[in-house]
Amino acid sequence: MALTNRPRTVGRYGTAAGTGTLAAFLLVAVGGSPMYVGWAQGHTDPTGAGGWFLRLLAWPAWRWHADEGLLTANLRAILLIVAAAALLYLLPGPQVDRVAASGSQFLSGWGAYALAAGVAALLATLLGPGGTLYAAFQAASAGVTYGFFAGWIVGLASLGGRA
Repeated sequence: MALTNRPRTVGRYGTAAGTGTLAAFLLVAVGGSPMYVGWAQGHTDPTGAGGWFLRLLAWPAWRWHADEGLLTANLRAILLIVAAAALLYLLPGPQVDRVAASGSQFLSGWGAYALAAGVAALLATLLGPGGTLYAAFQAASAGVTYGFFAGWIVGLASLGGRA
């Protein structure tokens, strides 16, 4: 006897949390890559909305080589992916709706990514070398800003999966 009213189907689409996690991974992998970060810094206008947004997408910047250690430099990007995946799976909105609402999936994915970016920035700063609480709060503010403006991409990706 099934515990849910939904039939268990195996299709070619993943879950909303799975597709959202894939989008979060791609945002960090591509947007935070050293090649994209260099391009965004050198070829965009920081005073225009488009240039500002393209530079913002480079926020979870990760590096191949770091002076203070590879893990420390890349902790924010790693924590962002892990926290986004956890929050996408934990947010109950789309899973408990009687009718799988696309608006619920979209907002759940967007909110999860914004919260994950803030938490990742806060923890990475606190766990990094010389991390103060004030610096962690400032980093969390930057992370939430990034998550708010880039999280809609994860929200849209969440629409592609079943609840």
